Amino acid sequence: MKFDALKVGKLLAAFKQAQKRLQDLARLPKEEFLTDPDKIGSAKYHFIVAIEAAIDLSNHIIARNNLRIPEDYADTFRILGEAGIFPPEFVTTLIKMTRFRNRLVHIYWDVDSDTLYNILVNGLKDLDAYLKAMGKFFTGNKEEPYC
Repeated sequence: MKFDALKVGKLLAAFKQAQKRLQDLARLPKEEFLTDPDKIGSAKYHFIVAIEAAIDLSNHIIARNNLRIPEDYADTFRILGEAGIFPPEFVTTLIKMTRFRNRLVHIYWDVDSDTLYNILVNGLKDLDAYLKAMGKFFTGNKEEPYC
């Protein structure tokens, strides 16, 4: 499959930077996180950036390889699943990630801080798995990650 290495590099850099910030926030004690509106806002922003970068990376692969046009953001991950880049069970996880992004962007007032903290502490493994899967895709290697 084809891709533009420069574009991929920029998107991966944005993804990794947001991922690093989220990892830093995840190390905070729950009470410290929940009582600081700046930390809550930072987590929301960095989740949006990481998930947007994942969507943009996926859309780039779709466009470069003339795969079918996505119906929505979640569909970008379905398409890459159909192309064999992601296993079906991981596509389901990525769709949930996209729904979370949609809540942060469109229903931001309804994102509970406790839920946000729980996702921050327990959900970053999904970002790690995405990065690992993309690394395998970009190298064509099933063992060694690119990213």
